Amino acid sequence: MRDQLRAGIAIYNDAFYHAAHDVWEPTWLDLETGTDDEQLLHGLIQTSAAVHHAHSHNWEGAVGLAERAHGYLRALPPTYRNIELQPIRSFLTSLADDPELVERRPPVRIEHEGTVPSLATLDLDSTLIAAPVLAEATGYETAPIEQAREYAESDLEAGGDDSRFIALLFDFVREDDARGIVYQRLTSHVERRQTRESDVEGLF
Repeated sequence: MRDQLRAGIAIYNDAFYHAAHDVWEPTWLDLETGTDDEQLLHGLIQTSAAVHHAHSHNWEGAVGLAERAHGYLRALPPTYRNIELQPIRSFLTSLADDPELVERRPPVRIEHEGTVPSLATLDLDSTLIAAPVLAEATGYETAPIEQAREYAESDLEAGGDDSRFIALLFDFVREDDARGIVYQRLTSHVERRQTRESDVEGLF
């Protein structure tokens, strides 16, 4: 759960508010309702949705989501799963009172493990989680990214920690200005790998 949390937090902190929900939701759906972990993820999902609606000028929706998010996070300790919750709760209270707040200052940034994670600071495990979600959020086809992730994991299991797929996935997640070029390179590498695999299969 740690890697999913951190990937979603980094995506949120880099202002892809709606996309953060896509990282957290699969884990949240597998949790027992009412547990602390379920309340945490439900609260974070509602927080990201509240900010997204506020930025879309859906003030009523933002208020309702902020109130519900605060309700889910309210009973948790100030620090839970190494996330600092008090600043989030304070922001949600302010947002519920004045949803146009986001027009005047940035939303709260989420602190985790003593830092404010961003896409540029994610480790490999969280990067592999973030990559396809970020692809969808930025308008790229996710299939090549998913395949590149499989190749990266396969290379890593085989001892290839210098895998080109790992390097390119890091670049795709971290390099906002060069993301299009990196995506083209990544797609090309995936296609070449698939061709080699097909050629090998054709020998048998």
